[in-house]
Amino acid sequence: MSFEKATIEVGDPMDIKENKVYAVLAYLLFFLPLIACPQSRFARYHANQGLILLIAAVGINIVTQIFSIIPLIGLLFLLLSWALSIALLVFMILGMVNAGSGQMKPLPLIGNFTILK
Repeated sequence: MSFEKATIEVGDPMDIKENKVYAVLAYLLFFLPLIACPQSRFARYHANQGLILLIAAVGINIVTQIFSIIPLIGLLFLLLSWALSIALLVFMILGMVNAGSGQMKPLPLIGNFTILK
């Protein structure tokens, strides 16, 4: 695993202006920009970030459910999942702010993964 400095991509100003709302909403419903503006590079970028957040949240919940049947370890995983869920909420808000300000900036820790191209 490499720890490269995240680079901020620069998008087309017209694309950003036209699809900023869809990019912000991508953090709530990642597929919305894929339906509403599938050709927008800016909106697809934020849809990808929203999808990564969703996958991380589902993964955290699955691991928590699996370990919740073990008495003491389950409690520790529950506390850890709460902390990670708060972090994901902060990442979601950060992504919405980035999209609203017209930036294509990756989220901390998980933003460098690409699922949607």
